[in-house]
Amino acid sequence: MRPPVSVIFLTTLIGAGQGLFLALFTVQLYTLFQLLPAPEPRNLYAPGSLLVVLLLLAGLIASFFHLGHPERAWRAAAKWRTSWLSREVIVLPALLGAVALFGLAHWVEWKSTLATLPSGGQIDLTVLLGTLAAALTFGLFVCTAMVYACLPFLREWHSPLTVVNFILLGGASGFTLASAVAVRAAPSLVGFLGVWALIITALASAARIGSLVRNARLRPRSTAQSAIGVKHPKIVQKSQGAMGGSFNTREFFHGARPTTMRMVLLGFPLLAFAAPALLLAVGLIQDAPFAFVVAFALQYLGLLGERWFFFAQARHPQNLYYQSIA
Repeated sequence: MRPPVSVIFLTTLIGAGQGLFLALFTVQLYTLFQLLPAPEPRNLYAPGSLLVVLLLLAGLIASFFHLGHPERAWRAAAKWRTSWLSREVIVLPALLGAVALFGLAHWVEWKSTLATLPSGGQIDLTVLLGTLAAALTFGLFVCTAMVYACLPFLREWHSPLTVVNFILLGGASGFTLASAVAVRAAPSLVGFLGVWALIITALASAARIGSLVRNARLRPRSTAQSAIGVKHPKIVQKSQGAMGGSFNTREFFHGARPTTMRMVLLGFPLLAFAAPALLLAVGLIQDAPFAFVVAFALQYLGLLGERWFFFAQARHPQNLYYQSIA
């Protein structure tokens, strides 16, 4: 498949935003049960939520460049009963609103107690908003991943690992970003967030490598014979049947050389997993705040490569028919 740049930025930006929010809400839950010191809400939760909103908005803006008629974008939500894309279009704005309210409630310090836990922790409006936003976050992860995982004819995507990878990759980048934000906003939480970022990065690495191993073992179910409906045992394609390119040859071929594919395959695990894990470990052991910032920068670059490879590796069955140009 041809990797669409706009969708690459859409999925990586909103993934980092979703992961960042989960990191913020995880901190709040830990403080609710008095397992962590409570940070100053205006230093962490409010600006962190603003950053989440900016990342989600940036991803949403990037998605418009993938539309042939952006003025008709509202129609994308019309098929929510059957389309994962429509569900994604609905859940994303809902998540934006929930996170914005979560950050606003922390900024104005709306702390009216709704219930008190046996441990003494107080449940207020921010906890309810955070729970709603967390549910929407996981819902958006599933909707975004299922846009691709629901396609049985693209076997590289048609796997539960696609959903797992979207969740873990977004979580890894979000928690790594949270540790970088905490360097200035809440230094006492850097260790907690850094350890979680390291754990989730390791899990994401294992899951993504697992999907690469699975995809490498896939064998095409279709053949040149089934592609054109001819059962002759020896069929060799000499031409695609057209003098120039077409929608089929543009949209379902990535156009990259095999050497480029190999370089991306070798490069993105290093940038997305190995280098960030090493930098996170250095930051935790050596108390080096700058390491967390560099870890997120490298990880995001690696995730751009990972998402490019995710699209490019998918082999559409129609390519059996258009496999040769001349």
